[in-house]
Amino acid sequence: MGQTIIEKIVSAHANKQVKQNEIAIVNVDGVMATDTTAPLTIKAFQDMGGWKVWDAKKVFLIIDHAAPAPNEKIANLHTFMREFAKAQNIKLYDIGEGICHQLMVENHHVKPGQLFLGADSHTCTYGALGAFATGVGSTDLAGVMLTGQTWLKVPASFKITLNGKLQRGVSAKDLILYIVGQLGIEGATYKAIEFTGPAVELLSLDDRMTLSNMAIEMGAKACFVDTTGLELPYNFDHIYGDEDAAYEKEFLFNVSQINPEISIPHSPDNVRDIAEAINTPIQMAFIGSCTNGRLQDLHVAAEILKGRRIHPDVRLIIAPASQKVLLDALKDGTVEILTAAGASFISSGCGPCVGTHQGVPGNGENVISATNRNFQGRMGNRHSNVYLASPATVAASALNGKITDPTTLKEAFS
Repeated sequence: MGQTIIEKIVSAHANKQVKQNEIAIVNVDGVMATDTTAPLTIKAFQDMGGWKVWDAKKVFLIIDHAAPAPNEKIANLHTFMREFAKAQNIKLYDIGEGICHQLMVENHHVKPGQLFLGADSHTCTYGALGAFATGVGSTDLAGVMLTGQTWLKVPASFKITLNGKLQRGVSAKDLILYIVGQLGIEGATYKAIEFTGPAVELLSLDDRMTLSNMAIEMGAKACFVDTTGLELPYNFDHIYGDEDAAYEKEFLFNVSQINPEISIPHSPDNVRDIAEAINTPIQMAFIGSCTNGRLQDLHVAAEILKGRRIHPDVRLIIAPASQKVLLDALKDGTVEILTAAGASFISSGCGPCVGTHQGVPGNGENVISATNRNFQGRMGNRHSNVYLASPATVAASALNGKITDPTTLKEAFS
């Protein structure tokens, strides 16, 4: 019996051939932690007797979830991280530099075929590069910082084949929302998802990151997006599963039939065709996060809002995924277009998505967000309602003051 892609990557890092459901001790290529998890990780590392990380070049700390610090307590946690990073001579990305997952990919800290761990559930995003990447707890990550190794149960794989071509105005976000809605929030618990097929080959790196980012919203342990058609600024080897590899389940979707999708409160898998939510009034719109804060996403919003003003009853908040994304958007005029349309840019980070600051909605308000989760209270207020959608849908809705199908804006998607 052949191996799946995930089995091949894990085998290469275990120095022996492994199959699904086996326990493997693996060597790790890199780790990262954010300001929500790093302080606990550092304390656990020290409690384990750690005085030097196993490889300073493979450990990364990022201040992004509550950045800039909204209060004294968090400011002191940030100081704790900075001091540890300086003492250990490891790379720390400070406030405004970017969101952890964007930075790991953008700066080539994670590459195809690697095994990477992060103390953040959306670490599965790196599957867009063809890496095995998964989120772990702070204590587990501390152990890896000490030893460079960890143990894991090799996940069984789901194979999802995507045929066809996305319609104009329909994006990778609509696609992954649709799939999350089909499989359910626990539909792939502790499984590895492999995305493949003709539709995947047409996706950009930004698209692939959106696709793999939300695999965790189905409970997946990891995700792998077929690297066929992927363009990177360096050479890499493609990894393919064997023809006789064993998959626990296989799915086939024709993406040409997918319309703009929306997840209605209060669960990411509560997905509907946008037609079912049309005209729902909104008061806040957000574009950003590790799901949809990249340059391609800002371009889509600018295409819709150029020369227009958002609805007077709506505030549109934008958090670029990294400082580089912001600078690129400044250079090409995207920031000017969106600002003129009434958008407010905030520091690159996770703030509104996780509800720490910089965009907490009021009681009873409806928010349309290009993020990945809409559990009750996710954006900081249990008495608000969060709808998940693509950047195009967010921009179109901000324009009209109510949930809007972006494909109906013919002048934007002609």
